[in-house]
Amino acid sequence: MAQRIMILATDGFEQSELVKPKKIFEDAGYETVVVSPDSGQIKGWDQDHWGDSVDVDLTLDEATSGEFDAIVMPGGQINPDKMRLEDKAVELVRSFNSDGKPVAAICHAPWLLIEAGIVEGKTVTSWPSVRTDLKNAGGNVVDKEVAVDGNIITSRKPDDIPAFANAVMDMLKERMTQDEMATA
Repeated sequence: MAQRIMILATDGFEQSELVKPKKIFEDAGYETVVVSPDSGQIKGWDQDHWGDSVDVDLTLDEATSGEFDAIVMPGGQINPDKMRLEDKAVELVRSFNSDGKPVAAICHAPWLLIEAGIVEGKTVTSWPSVRTDLKNAGGNVVDKEVAVDGNIITSRKPDDIPAFANAVMDMLKERMTQDEMATA
């Protein structure tokens, strides 16, 4: 059975930061599930204008962390700002983190990590305008394409998507190997 990756997003997600990792994951054999506050479709933001719509597979009310192996959060300014006001979204991030599952956020999405209270003491990166927020939340902020600290994976921008997606997949492979060894 393929490992399942929750992509947590709503209207205003940065187009490339949802679509490109989703394709990378699916091409590698992972199942992706877009989770959003409402059913139907969500509309992306493509640099400086509205982008394409993406189908929502599950609503926040229907999703639980136990059904998934990782959570990925695309950025854009609008999307994570809306999502951090959704109690269920913040609780999902906390739940994935407490279970030690990969929690991956790119661009502005680390705002959700801050809201979930899981940044303190972690080495993280983000879009430049979010870095002060991460520092104020107790994070050790670095400027590199991907920062991995425990189960937390962060990246800065769309150019970092290949490294970001690879870090998620590497962590999932590592967890699968550990699970197989534990049951052997």
